[in-house]
Amino acid sequence: MDQEHIAGGGEGAGRRRFLAIATGAATAAGLGTVAGCAAGDADGASGAGGADGAGSGKSPKPAGSPGKDGPGGFDVKAENARPGNADWQVTKAGAARAVEGFADKVSVLPGESFGLYVSTTAPRFTVSAYRMGWYGGARARLVWRSEALPGVRQPEHGVDSATRTVRTRWARTATVETKDWPEGCYLLRLDAQGGEGQRFVPVTVRSAATAGRTVVVNAVATWQAYNRWGGYGSYDGPSGGHASRSLAVSFDRPYEYDDGAGLFLVYEAPLLALAERLGIPLAYTTTTDVAREKRLLEGAAAVLSLGHDEYWSPEQRAHFTAARDAGTNIAILGANCCYRRIRLEPSDLGPDRTLVCYKSSYDQDPGFKRGHPATVDFRSPPAADPESSLLGVIYDGYPVDAPYVVTNPGHWLFEGTGAKAGDRFAHLVGVEYDKVNTGFPTPRPIEILAHSPVVCEGRPSHQDTAYYTVPSGAGVFATGTMRWVEALDATGDGRSGANHGLDARAGALTTRVTENLLRVFAAGPAGRTHPAQDNVKAVYGGS
Repeated sequence: MDQEHIAGGGEGAGRRRFLAIATGAATAAGLGTVAGCAAGDADGASGAGGADGAGSGKSPKPAGSPGKDGPGGFDVKAENARPGNADWQVTKAGAARAVEGFADKVSVLPGESFGLYVSTTAPRFTVSAYRMGWYGGARARLVWRSEALPGVRQPEHGVDSATRTVRTRWARTATVETKDWPEGCYLLRLDAQGGEGQRFVPVTVRSAATAGRTVVVNAVATWQAYNRWGGYGSYDGPSGGHASRSLAVSFDRPYEYDDGAGLFLVYEAPLLALAERLGIPLAYTTTTDVAREKRLLEGAAAVLSLGHDEYWSPEQRAHFTAARDAGTNIAILGANCCYRRIRLEPSDLGPDRTLVCYKSSYDQDPGFKRGHPATVDFRSPPAADPESSLLGVIYDGYPVDAPYVVTNPGHWLFEGTGAKAGDRFAHLVGVEYDKVNTGFPTPRPIEILAHSPVVCEGRPSHQDTAYYTVPSGAGVFATGTMRWVEALDATGDGRSGANHGLDARAGALTTRVTENLLRVFAAGPAGRTHPAQDNVKAVYGGS
C-alpha cells in the first residue's frame, strides 16, 4: 500500500505497526494510526560438540548424515526420524549488538560453502547449524557446531545517499562448508561467549532439482523488504516516514526481526514442520533462486508460497506461471502475495543481493529509465499486471481481525474437519486478506471455500479462500488470509492472546485442510482428480 496517499499516517509507521499486528511483536507496537483498506490500493543445544577446522573455514563432520534418497529425491521421513534438538531457540538475545551476522549467500547447494559475517562485543562465539523441520516435535536438528571463533566488533554501517540503502563493509569471519548437510531450511545460531547474546542467521540448503517433489520456497525477498537493520527498510527510515524509506535494500546485513530469523519463524516454520511430519517428498529453495533459475520448477508436483510472500520479481512470477501451465500445483498459504514488483541486482558480495523497489517513485529509478519494468505494485501502471491472474484471488486490504466463515463444507479440502456451512473460526482472518474479485483477471473455474465478512476501516468487504484449476491439470489454492500458517500452531482456548487469540479449533481446521492439500498436491496435477466447480455466481450473486 502506498500510504503516502492515505490519511491517517505514513506508510512507514503503518507498516511497522503492521508487523506488530501481524506477528504479535511488542517491539513495533504503539507506532501510530494504521492506514489502509482503500479498496484495491492496500499495502498492503545438545548434540555435536566442538569442531576441528571451523576457524580455518572447514566444517567438522556433522551430527549425522542425510537419509537415503526416497521417491523424488531427499528422504524427508528418514531425516525426521533422527533425534531432534529442542534447545535450538534463542533464549538469551542479550543487548542489541551483542552478536549478529549474515551469510553472503541466501542459499547453497549441498556441499557448497558460504561466507559468514559476524559482529560481536564478546571475545569469542560459536555457530550452531540447525536444520528446521519436525523431528518428533523438537522442530530442529543440530547438524553442525563450530569451535569457538574469535569475536570482533565490525565497523559501523553506511547509508547510500541516493537510495538510502544500508551497506556494511564487514570482513568475512569464517567460511562454512556444508558437506553432508541435508537439503532444507537452516537457522544458524550465534552464541556469544559468556552468555552475552544469541542471534540467528537463516540459510537454505537448496535442492538441485524439484521433479516429483513439493517445493518449499523461502520468501527471502519479503523478509529483506521488512528488515530495518541499520534504521532503514522498504517502508521507512529513521524518521518513520515514507519519504525516508530505502529504494533498494541489501542482503549484506543481519535481519533485525525475530532475533535475526527474519519472517521465517512466524510465517514459514509451522508449515515446514507439518509438511516434514507428513513425510511427503520435499524440495527447498528461495524466491531469489526461483527468479534466477528458469528451469528450477520443471516437473515439480507442487510449489508452496508461504505466509508472507509479497515481493516478487517478474522472473519469479513468470516461472511460477510456467510451472502452473505445465501441470505443477501451486499453494498460496498467506495473503498479499505477489503484490510488489521488484528487481534483483548484485551487491559487493554477489549476484541478486540487492532488492530494488521504488514503489510510487518508480519514475526516479535509473533501472526503469534504462528499460527495466517499473518496480511498482503489479496491479499498478505502467504495464499493470494484477496478481489475480496467477493467484485467483486479489489483495483487498488491512488491517482486519475477523472470523473465518466456511461456505463450502463439502469440498474435498474440508474432508475430515467436521466443518459445517456457516462455521466460524475466530481471528483466523487477518491481518491482511484477499478475495475473489472478477473485476480483475480471474482464472475460471474458481471455487470459493470460505467467504468471510470483514469491515476494513469502515469499508465492508469479504475474505475468500479459493481453489481453481487450469487445462494443464494444475490446481491453485489460496488461503486468502495471512494467519493460515500461524494458525497451524494454535492451541488452547485462545484466551492467552498467543497467536492472535487463535484457538485449537482454528489450529485443527487449518492443519487438516493443509494436510488434505499437501497430500493431493503431492500426487500430481490436482485438477485431473479434483477439478474446480465454479461457484462465484452462487457466492457473490454476480458473474
